[in-house]
Formats: sequence, C-alpha cells, structure tokens
Amino acid sequence: MTVTDRPNIARFSGCHRYRYVLTREFGGDSTCLFIMLNPSSADADQDDPTVRRCIGFARRGGFGRLEVVNLYAFRSTSPSALFTALDPVGPDNVSEIREALGRADMVIAAWGNNAEVNDNSGRVGEVMALIERSGKPVKCFGLTRQGQPRHPLYLRSDAGLMPFKYAAGTLHVIVS
Repeated sequence: MTVTDRPNIARFSGCHRYRYVLTREFGGDSTCLFIMLNPSSADADQDDPTVRRCIGFARRGGFGRLEVVNLYAFRSTSPSALFTALDPVGPDNVSEIREALGRADMVIAAWGNNAEVNDNSGRVGEVMALIERSGKPVKCFGLTRQGQPRHPLYLRSDAGLMPFKYAAGTLHVIVS
C-alpha cells in the first residue's frame, strides 16, 4: 500500500454533530494520539489547519499514524459553541477515547484553554483518568498561561514535547 493509498478515517455520530475519531495514515506502525478540545471541519476527505499541524508533528516524531480525539466531540469551528451545546461531550465519546488509547503508542495532550465547559467541570480529570488507566506515555507542548496543555495550531513546527502529568485537579508539566 503506498502512502497515497492509505486510508483517512473520520468516525461521526449518525447526526454528524459529533466527530469522535479522525485518523491519518502516512506509513509506519506507530500511532500518535492527539487529545484536543473539540473537532472543527476536518473529515475523512479534508484536513483543517489544526490537523495539518498535527500531521507535521506526528511525522517529525517518527510516527506512521495520527489519531485525533477530543475532550468534547461536538463539531464547531468556534469553541465558544461548546457553552451552548446541550451535550458537548457526545454520547459515544468516552468509549471512542478509550479505544483510541488502546491503539496509541504515545498521547499528546493539546486542548488549549477553556477545557471546562458548562456543567462538565472535571472533564479534563475524567479524560486524564482514562489515559492513566491506559498506561500510555503522555506529553504536551508546554502549558498556556492558564495552565492548560498548549494547542498545536500556533506553535513553531520545531516545538518540543515534555512529559505531562495531571494531579489532584491541577495540571503539571514534569520536565525530565
């Protein structure tokens, strides 16, 4: 299978309001899983700017596959729409994140600010608990001023990764 023959996959809810998993394959067996805030416009056929950045980071890191899941599966080009969505998490998001973690070789936390939406405070802790149970290594590109893992869109292409830990409701970057 050539690189151009490799499948791009996007798994949506039946109503298409939720995107659970986005996959890009470009050669090799190892999988890099990005966990971000919410999906935008990318689908099986189209990349958006964030997905293009993630592909670049994954390739430079030596990975052959990129998967993207989100704290909130509700699709919107504006993260503020999460505050008005009836169910921003999505009915199948937890199980889809769990399955993606099972396929991942490394996890990159990259949701940026505004991770706690409406009555979903504690969402970061819920997802971090899933990650910790998976036993997969977790990294990030550093923290924002608000203490959240930086989103990849506006990072330099040579941005480095650091180990990432979540403890007792606070986020910590552990530098090795």
